[in-house]
Amino acid sequence: MTKSPHSFEKKVCVVGLGYIGLPTAAVLASRGYQVHGVEVNAAAAEVINSGKAHIIEPDLDLLVRAAVQTDRLRAFPKPDTADVFLLCVPTPLTSDNKADLSYVRSATESICGCLKEGDLVILESTSPPGTTEMIAKIVHERTSLKRGTVHFAHAPERVLPGKILREVVENDRIIGGLDETATEVCARFYETFVAGKLHLTTARTAETAKLVENAFRDVNIAFANELSMFCEKLDLDVWELIQLANRHPRVNILSPGAGVGGHCIAIDPWFLVEIAPELTPLMRQARLVNQAKPHWVVERVKQRASRLKGPRIACLGLAYKPDIDDLRESPSVEIAQELKKIEDVDLRVVEPNIERHPDFELVALEKALEGADIVVVLVGHREFSRIPARLLEEKIVMDVCGALRQAKS
Repeated sequence: MTKSPHSFEKKVCVVGLGYIGLPTAAVLASRGYQVHGVEVNAAAAEVINSGKAHIIEPDLDLLVRAAVQTDRLRAFPKPDTADVFLLCVPTPLTSDNKADLSYVRSATESICGCLKEGDLVILESTSPPGTTEMIAKIVHERTSLKRGTVHFAHAPERVLPGKILREVVENDRIIGGLDETATEVCARFYETFVAGKLHLTTARTAETAKLVENAFRDVNIAFANELSMFCEKLDLDVWELIQLANRHPRVNILSPGAGVGGHCIAIDPWFLVEIAPELTPLMRQARLVNQAKPHWVVERVKQRASRLKGPRIACLGLAYKPDIDDLRESPSVEIAQELKKIEDVDLRVVEPNIERHPDFELVALEKALEGADIVVVLVGHREFSRIPARLLEEKIVMDVCGALRQAKS
């Protein structure tokens, strides 16, 4: 579509300054927008307003500092009037694998008193089909604004932790409004800071597209994880097997791991299963396979630990993927918590990307390896791939994610 002139005079209210909201707010501020950030966590807001990021993401500190110093970005506990409202709040699961939309509802209710005719409300949070319609319904019930005078759209984030700042700008975006006007208005906003292509559709299609992307990935990861358990039974090297199978021009098997973590792949497929369980047996089974993988890892560690008296176990990695500090839905955390329950175990947990954890005393890598009987590599952090072979001699090494093998290749 044709690029329109930048509308930097517009004010943007970003509700939720977490892993998506803060990088997006910082990018918008760098493009000249006045950004009113909403962060209910007072400690996080204080860090942001001091010119720092409260999450680890390459170059984010620099961008936040510049945005705060130029007075383009500030965090507040409540929303304020704006032209564009960006909802970037969590959408977790309930205990029975249903979508918990309470944060979306609260965020929507919080902006109702700030809305005026002509405003644009964008949901970026990954949500079940129909959530954007729910937001519009809340606004219409709680305000006197007539239908069609406020524009509602969904533009799901599609970024990779560790590369968020680049991908917020460079990735293609799917944009779906509740009507054609909302879609166009939303697209004109995104084209002022997104270099990737904008793909216009309906809100429900945009909502479903993000879920389908992650369900597809979950199914493929489940195949790799299931294959790793199969290879264990047959005493085969799963990494060699995958490498050989992938020599086929139309085969691309992913790498197995400790399970599946993060706020997207581990959550999103359930949103689809919830809507039509009778039509999504494959997605459901993939989720069950990936959810079971941490328990399988724990049982394999327990088998080896049972041969030792007072086993010393080095557990390497808590994040859900390499070289980030994000522990959301991390199977590695689940594994470490279960290993901690082993009787008389001396568990040494290493996670170089965070300073502390409420459940574990974190130790340095060298200290964890010193005198360890069992080394369980759960996450392929750079530090772990560089472990000298001599430090692993005469130890039981369980490389769940293939970090050590990849380092040799």
